Amino acid sequence: MFAAYAARIDKEEPLSGLELGQRPEPKVPPGWMTVAVKAASLNHHDLWSLRGVGIGEESLPMILGCDAAGVDDDGNEVVLHSVIGQSGHGVGPREPRSILTERYQGTFAERVAVPQWNVLPKPAELSFEEAACLPTAWLTAYRMLFTNAGVSPGDSVLVQGAGGGVATAAVVLGAAAGLRVFATSRDEAKRKRALELGAEEAVEAGTRLPHKMDAVLETVGAATWSHSVKSLRPGGTLVISGATSGPNPPATELNRIFFLELRVVGSTMGTKEELAGLLNFCAAKGIRPVIDSVLPLDRAREGFAKMAEGELFGKVVLTV
Repeated sequence: MFAAYAARIDKEEPLSGLELGQRPEPKVPPGWMTVAVKAASLNHHDLWSLRGVGIGEESLPMILGCDAAGVDDDGNEVVLHSVIGQSGHGVGPREPRSILTERYQGTFAERVAVPQWNVLPKPAELSFEEAACLPTAWLTAYRMLFTNAGVSPGDSVLVQGAGGGVATAAVVLGAAAGLRVFATSRDEAKRKRALELGAEEAVEAGTRLPHKMDAVLETVGAATWSHSVKSLRPGGTLVISGATSGPNPPATELNRIFFLELRVVGSTMGTKEELAGLLNFCAAKGIRPVIDSVLPLDRAREGFAKMAEGELFGKVVLTV
């Protein structure tokens, strides 16, 4: 079957390890099933895999891709939850949690095998391309907002780095849930797009906000960390799920964190139940993932290049 896969690891030039070509059909252990992939979306996790983060040379070649929507063997339209081992379903109960492609072949292929427990019905209201955007970036944003941020309708939330997959999802979901969403971006066009998606105000990163925030969603890391901490009201919550600009900010702001009794909460992906809630939320409220571009699988390299260069707003989707 045709697939996009990591053939080599290169920390400096990750795209040099990306190959497109034929790979063996997926193995289907007991309790697993095969899904014919119709659409799969790119995440920064795929770039990090090419750099060797979460994966070693012994696992290569590894088909990339965490997210997918497709059709099961019975003809049902489905969406995949890409966290493997979280529940013990389909794997040994002692197997630690991992994201698809860290241990098991991924979704950038004509077919993928996953535990039966990891498959959810796709709402009819969502296209395959839209549904394929949800299981990683949009699920991460959903958990950050509705599980970990501790906010309610009317509260103010700052989303750093509008344009990235998680940040864009947070703007849309937050606005739909009645939150006052503020966003930052270095790019004027991305700030304008954030306003169109429901942000109350969009400013350059580091800009002083009109008032303190109840919560900040942080995916940028070192470049915006200080601004995130300084933007919170006393007792506010900073939720972090990524550090695309690096994990080591020049100032940790520890004095501000303890003096103002701020909460710093780590957040990774989400549960199957949260993904079901996200799917229902999108279907019921007419929410649609923001898609930057849709490319056939054999043009995956173009999509990877766009993501690596930051030249996108929303998700890149590959169709099979």
